Amino acid sequence: MSQNSTIDVASVSLISPIISSQKFTPSAPLKLGIMASGNGSNFEAVAQAIQDGQLNASIQVLIYNNPEAKAAVRAANWGVETVLLNHRDYKSREDFDRQIVQKLRQYDVEFVVMAGWMRLVTQVLIDAFPEQMINIHPSLLPSFKGIHAVEQALASGVKITGCTVHLLCLEVDSGPILIQAAVPVLPDDTPETLHARIQVQEHRTLPQAIALAAARHSLTLV
Repeated sequence: MSQNSTIDVASVSLISPIISSQKFTPSAPLKLGIMASGNGSNFEAVAQAIQDGQLNASIQVLIYNNPEAKAAVRAANWGVETVLLNHRDYKSREDFDRQIVQKLRQYDVEFVVMAGWMRLVTQVLIDAFPEQMINIHPSLLPSFKGIHAVEQALASGVKITGCTVHLLCLEVDSGPILIQAAVPVLPDDTPETLHARIQVQEHRTLPQAIALAAARHSLTLV
């Protein structure tokens, strides 16, 4: 196989369903609250989609639980308010989630986007935003739930993996699937190279999934 053909294979992906973020265009922008624990590249993908006119939304606040999270720096660069809620400061997961709910409501958030949020949530948070919370995960769920999903995929020997955006429920990495993108696993992939290609698809699918979730929720209110 030539180098060019390898590059072509590496760039292949399949996204389903294929939608336009502008398919759902409310009269006022969706008010988003984003929760992140790490690098924040998915936060930035959403912010960029909004700036480019691909998603009619505004990011009201970024909540992060890790004081070292680079997501906070990205948010500041975009002029988005940030709130640090360190989970270590709370006696229980429920107490922590109550504080998250309070902050999200303080910022008038309508939809919650978990973009690399590395904490288990409780029913306290789910009940506060029913059908209005989405999560992104680096695998084709229901395969490879939990942490180290990319490493799990490589260890299993699968030839295709990808990412999934889904509505949140209490069970880890479960809930109705909104959109998925498939990514081929190459023979010489490492966790770093495979994760980098999956992230490209995460950045494409997350803004679309937000629009899809909002459209889905609007239909339940009719």
